[in-house]
Amino acid sequence: MRKLLLFVVVAGLLITGCKSGQQTQKSTSAQDGKYSEDLSALRPKVEELPANAATPDQVKRDPKASVEAKFTVNKQLDAVLDSIDQINLNARFVEGFTIQVYSGKNREEALNVKKQLTLSAPNLTTEVQYEQPNFKVKSGKYFTRLEAQKDFEQIKKYFPTAIVVPGQIVIN
Repeated sequence: MRKLLLFVVVAGLLITGCKSGQQTQKSTSAQDGKYSEDLSALRPKVEELPANAATPDQVKRDPKASVEAKFTVNKQLDAVLDSIDQINLNARFVEGFTIQVYSGKNREEALNVKKQLTLSAPNLTTEVQYEQPNFKVKSGKYFTRLEAQKDFEQIKKYFPTAIVVPGQIVIN
């Protein structure tokens, strides 16, 4: 019991001894029920400039003078971007989408489908590809599936078996 009492007394002394040297004024008024507190002691102090000091607007700067950045990664970033640029220059294909209208082993039927597709959708480019052992009739070159969807809806009216397939688009 004595140890507990001693502990409470020491803790109370520590808590009261650790209080800040700055005091704030607190007041509560029973009449209006509002709380107010003076925090002016905690506000930062602003140093005023001497009267003869030039303001930033008055300082004349050379517009041609350049400022070198100290903590940039420009050199490393330029090296990485240059290597990406070289990889992209060597690329001949991009991943994209096309609309496949026909896939089968009969060449004549593939050519007839291409002819029908050219008549029904003249604004689309159509080609016949041979991927052993099938002939495929594909139309359009799109970078996203969303772009392909618009033309797909138009083709679907005439060719219900048409599908949007991923493929490579040749870069000229």
